[in-house]
Amino acid sequence: MQLLATILTALVAIEHLYILYIEMFAWDTLGAKVFKDALPQDLFPKTKGLAANQGLYNGFLSAGLGWTFLIAEAEWAFNIRVFFLCLVIVAATFGAVRSSRNILLKQGLPAIFALIATLVDYMQR
Repeated sequence: MQLLATILTALVAIEHLYILYIEMFAWDTLGAKVFKDALPQDLFPKTKGLAANQGLYNGFLSAGLGWTFLIAEAEWAFNIRVFFLCLVIVAATFGAVRSSRNILLKQGLPAIFALIATLVDYMQR
């Protein structure tokens, strides 16, 4: 179960790095393709700064999850991982309520699976 928790957590971290890239560096190009149904095309250049700010926060989530792989103390690694996975789930839930329900499926569901695997792994120790 530890391997599954590790893989799922890494996937969530990588997903948020990808979102960081889109929102901070490719908002006018890739962002306009990925989020074509969310915003009219003329708003992408106008919202570039806002998107970059959102991307930075996604980077913080990714960094926090990545940090858990560097913590030697198992108890601390578990606590920090649960904290950051819960932040991803809260952010995805908020995004689903305020923006698009797809956010909960695309960002929240992987984090929920990673959290469940992490909790099960911890309880089996």
